Amino acid sequence: MKILKRSALSTVTALFASITAVNGLPVTAHAAPSEESVSESEAAREMFSAMRRDLNVGEEQLRRRLAFEAIAPAMEKDLRAQLGESFGGSWLNEEGTQLIVAVTDEASAARVRRAGAEPRLVKYSKAQLDRAMADLDRNAASAPSSVHSWYVDVATNSVVVQAESGTSLMASRAQAFASLSSGAKDGMVRVEASTQAPRPAYDLRGGEVYLIGDGANGSYGVCSVGFSVQGGFVTAGHCGSAGAPTKSGNGTAQGTFRASTFPTNDWAWVATNSSWTPRPWVYNYSNANVLVSGSTEAGIGASICRSGQTTQWRCGTLQATNVTVNYSNGPVYGLARTNACANPGDSGGSVLSGNQAQGVTSGIAGGCESASPQTFYQPVNPILRAYGLTLITSGGGSGATKGLVSRMNGKCIDVPNGNFADGVQVRMWGCNGSNAQLFTWSGERLTIGGKCLDVSGASTANGTRIQLANCNGNRAQDFVLSAAGDLVSYLANKCVDIEGFNANDDAKLSIYTCTGTSNQKWDFK
Repeated sequence: MKILKRSALSTVTALFASITAVNGLPVTAHAAPSEESVSESEAAREMFSAMRRDLNVGEEQLRRRLAFEAIAPAMEKDLRAQLGESFGGSWLNEEGTQLIVAVTDEASAARVRRAGAEPRLVKYSKAQLDRAMADLDRNAASAPSSVHSWYVDVATNSVVVQAESGTSLMASRAQAFASLSSGAKDGMVRVEASTQAPRPAYDLRGGEVYLIGDGANGSYGVCSVGFSVQGGFVTAGHCGSAGAPTKSGNGTAQGTFRASTFPTNDWAWVATNSSWTPRPWVYNYSNANVLVSGSTEAGIGASICRSGQTTQWRCGTLQATNVTVNYSNGPVYGLARTNACANPGDSGGSVLSGNQAQGVTSGIAGGCESASPQTFYQPVNPILRAYGLTLITSGGGSGATKGLVSRMNGKCIDVPNGNFADGVQVRMWGCNGSNAQLFTWSGERLTIGGKCLDVSGASTANGTRIQLANCNGNRAQDFVLSAAGDLVSYLANKCVDIEGFNANDDAKLSIYTCTGTSNQKWDFK
């Protein structure tokens, strides 16, 4: 069997000792997926299947959720900037199809309605909640072991302290800790019962990937790869200390922990050797790779999937951000919490929302056997900033130049005759690798020949043509490539569409209500 030396998969083993792995890819229970053998659409189908299972939703409802989740972060960013001190936080509704924004006054609520979101009047601003949270963080050393975590819960407009409440002494200690926040006297801080103490989700098990250490006494640490970066991958800090060697599942030398922090933060990165090529992939344990397109942070309520070597591919929703977890080793700040379950051995593994990298698995409270699991993850963007790392993405990262290919007919979006003039309408044409087909993707803008891809006249109507225009910062030039392959106009919340399913050269493009059909599906290549 061909050995594929790739460290890009976010998780790197399978089912205990009955399955071995080669360079991060299972080779006994599953055939190793290659870049050529597994299409993005196949990976998307497997991802949808897992999300339907874990979120308990139908396919159409899931497609609506993913389409809205693709534009929600930009909506939230705009409203946060507009509302200033009156902003109270935001989250998605249970269906994931509406952004709810908390505000402290009616004038701000009217602004939220005009933006197409649902306002919720609250007593405290997000800034006030964050200050109350910061008070608890400053007093983290005073937290008793019965206090498990604390975080801002924007949906209830409060700061929540999770703690055991089995005895009156435990309850009084939790209340005493909560009282250290300046918000306690105003009723801003509340104590919530917690039955499971968080713990780092790693395990010590001989012979499984990825392995940490030198194998002394026949044992290795076992964790899961997070996300590929230039030169290696990121993972959880508690998995290994700086200088620790790593190996793949079959014992092949893989790399070395270049840097690691735990507690306070739970992040690390491993520099891999020259035999490994980082790829923008996360393995979904159904013989397919999910492509990673960027690292836009999801909002509370958004769908979350995570991959790890013990429990494989599990999905849920984002429940809280900026959570402080009081591990037995010491507090870790700035984590996020999801109900996408995990178990020991999953630590360090990748956490995604759609095709956007979110973080690496840190710890669990309850695990997959629990009726209400909690999984904590370390957000990925702070890791990248801390170590100056560049995430490997399917577009090659910011500044990458690629063609945009239709899944319907394999043709490329093309600028007619290479005429990069303002107002020129783009079309479909056979892919030829010319400059008229090579777009630079910034994560939200598509530029070519010094111009931006643009929705004509900033219209939101079905059938509005796609053109080139001078880059001007207008939202008509912002697009999102969703996990399902939809190229969505942020302004219109509609998909770039090949008109009339025309498979011929010179077919025109416009925006149209997203339907999930092949004439609206795109890949970077």
